[in-house]
Amino acid sequence: MTNTTAAPAREYRDMNRLMSLMTGDEKHGPAATSTLDALWVLYDRVLRVTPDTVDAPGRDRFLLSKGHGPMAYYAVLAAHGFFGEELLPGFGAYDSPLGHHPDRMLVPGVEIGSGSLGHGLPLAVGSVLGLRAQGLTDPHVWVLIGDAELDEGSNHEALAYAGPAGLDQLHTVVIDNASASYARPGGIAARFEAAGWSVGSVDGRDHEALYAAFTAPHPGQPRAVVARVDPKY
Repeated sequence: MTNTTAAPAREYRDMNRLMSLMTGDEKHGPAATSTLDALWVLYDRVLRVTPDTVDAPGRDRFLLSKGHGPMAYYAVLAAHGFFGEELLPGFGAYDSPLGHHPDRMLVPGVEIGSGSLGHGLPLAVGSVLGLRAQGLTDPHVWVLIGDAELDEGSNHEALAYAGPAGLDQLHTVVIDNASASYARPGGIAARFEAAGWSVGSVDGRDHEALYAAFTAPHPGQPRAVVARVDPKY
């Protein structure tokens, strides 16, 4: 897969146009649009990774665990030059690298193949441990999960380990669009707090609030940001 030579769009206002290029019956539109603002803020202002550093050992890693709705992810990657936007109309087609679930072997900048619920957070924990084993303590590992993924026991095992282990390179964004089957006593934030995480809870459409929550210091603790999004939008 090759990048286009054209300059990428770098304005949030262009996201609707880029996302509208992707069509199909199984595009999981609500799952995608609920992640758009968090993804934009991460790639535009927080993550230390570019198209030129996708293989650099010191890069930040971003893992899209909520991989069954990747339209916003693809739009943001295209906007930031990881691949050309001319690939977006082929989303989900047989010969397109942009599948209904992201494929790390086909899409520049994608760290994991995802879509099956509950895998991203455990993989992020393992990524942090792997970086530490190599003496790489500066790169941050970010994972975006959906609230319904907290119905999966694998996530609870991962978050229960990460807090006591003090994995402060680990950052989790939970998109809360009220799609979970089971309620959490005290809410999602309370679950992470009980496991020793630093936690913030914000409006998932407010870019300044997201940025502040993403960049808040949390020495000695992993960080979780619960981004609340109206399920209707």
